[in-house]
Amino acid sequence: MLLSRPPASTRRRAAAALLVVGLLTPLAACGGDGGAEDTASGTHLTVLAASSLTDVFKEAGAAYEKEHPGTKVTFSFAGSQELAAQVEQGAPADALVTADTKTMDGLKADTGTPVVIAKNRLVIATGKGNPEKVRNLKDLADPELKVVLAAPEVPVGRYSEQILDAQRITVKPVSQEPNVRAVLSKVELGEADAGLVYKTDVAAAGKVDSVDIPDAQNAVASYPAATLRTSEHGAAAEAFVTWLSSPEAQKILTGAGFQQP
Repeated sequence: MLLSRPPASTRRRAAAALLVVGLLTPLAACGGDGGAEDTASGTHLTVLAASSLTDVFKEAGAAYEKEHPGTKVTFSFAGSQELAAQVEQGAPADALVTADTKTMDGLKADTGTPVVIAKNRLVIATGKGNPEKVRNLKDLADPELKVVLAAPEVPVGRYSEQILDAQRITVKPVSQEPNVRAVLSKVELGEADAGLVYKTDVAAAGKVDSVDIPDAQNAVASYPAATLRTSEHGAAAEAFVTWLSSPEAQKILTGAGFQQP
């Protein structure tokens, strides 16, 4: 006898849950084991955050836990478009921080009121010592130069497309990556000569150099944070999102190269 398949919506929710479990396992932040439930000592928050926040949020999470005994924060980092898909599919989480307002605005039915906690700008990442002597955006049009960009549906990819189009520069990338850290990795590994990433990513990497882009030719990336309506820890999630705008959190973010909102 044939068994009927579960409804498509049920299958999507199950897939989303498995995806989040896979992401959280290696990325459990700020001490202890990962998980989406309350711990024996208090509340456990799960925060979905843009890839470019990977390093700074680990520091911020540790500071928050120290300041709020009994609360544990676990982060899941991915491209903003991947995080949005997880939210839409009902993945269990408490808060969301994206690298652009467009992605967050598309989730109004799923989030509380967002607040911008930081801003960022783009730079050209090159190999250590800038062996190909990249000087500006126009150099990225050189067909002999291996350039990697983020995919256009990714915030940093959209910003990259925006600034290149504004300068009427045509770039044919050797690859388009799913998030900014993947772009940076290609440059670090020597698989690309240059790539467009956030200023803070280069600062955190240490294995690449960068070429600044003048403000008049650049784009400003805004990072909104919001609670998720499906959170089982609404008050605690709201407290964390509010804390991200506090002087202590802002000191951590600016120390990592982010601009104040």
